[in-house]
Amino acid sequence: MSKKIDLAWAKQFGNLELLARQMVEGFITGLHRSPYHGFSVEFAEHVLYNPGESTRHIDWKAFAKSDRLYTKRYEEETNLRCQILLDVSPSMFLPKPNQEKLTFSVLGAAAIMYMLTKQRDAVGLTTFADKILTQSQTKSVSSHIHKLLLQLEQVMQNPPEATESSLPNVIDLIAESIHRRSLVVIFSDLFMDTEIETLFNSMAHLRHNQHEVLLFHVMDHRQEVDFEFKNKPYLFIDAETKTQVKLYPEEIKEQYQEKMKHRNQAIKLRCGQMKIDYVEANTQLSFDQILLSFMTKRAKMV
Repeated sequence: MSKKIDLAWAKQFGNLELLARQMVEGFITGLHRSPYHGFSVEFAEHVLYNPGESTRHIDWKAFAKSDRLYTKRYEEETNLRCQILLDVSPSMFLPKPNQEKLTFSVLGAAAIMYMLTKQRDAVGLTTFADKILTQSQTKSVSSHIHKLLLQLEQVMQNPPEATESSLPNVIDLIAESIHRRSLVVIFSDLFMDTEIETLFNSMAHLRHNQHEVLLFHVMDHRQEVDFEFKNKPYLFIDAETKTQVKLYPEEIKEQYQEKMKHRNQAIKLRCGQMKIDYVEANTQLSFDQILLSFMTKRAKMV
């Protein structure tokens, strides 16, 4: 499997399309058995030609080398439609200075787009915070994918100014705007000014409309889950509400961990009940967690 990419380096590198290709190719190389088999119109393998079959796919170059007739077997073409939702609210800019959750999500979204391109699938991109900021059409042509990757690159290099996240409202709008069965992929830290149940009421809207959902819960586990800070005075400032709290981390660490554990368990439980694929996307780990989850979900849909 591929190694973890240095997010600071990735942010400075700039060429998101090249990075996405390297990530995907490294991931595929690391697999013992490629999950691509049978997914698209890409060439898969040679099989011996049987008399009576069409000669349309005979590989004449292979015949010249081996003096045996082989046909090219192609993988099945599919028409998956995918809408990627990217949270660009202020809490996604953390931890600084590399805006790791946002950078991680952008790279993950770019890698999925690259995979979709290779599979001849259609993809659209929506960025949001308290409202939808940008929303593209869903297309499979290479020029469209290139445009989306440039848009993601711009988000990573110059994040938009935005207020707190309002994912439930965005999901309701997306559910109304998608008219064909699609896979909706969400990248968000799920820090919202609404209750969890409000979020899943909106998720139910997507599921009622027959859409599949893959939710990447993007978190920096070291700080946001384990609450690993040195035991000295800190001034914690909420990235979205700007609320300030000054304290020693050790004073609340155990209580904080317990609350986060219950919150994340509740999210995971509701996803399971609604048949939503939930992935704890830890920014401290490699992108294999993103790519494998996406390929597994895609395989179930085709």
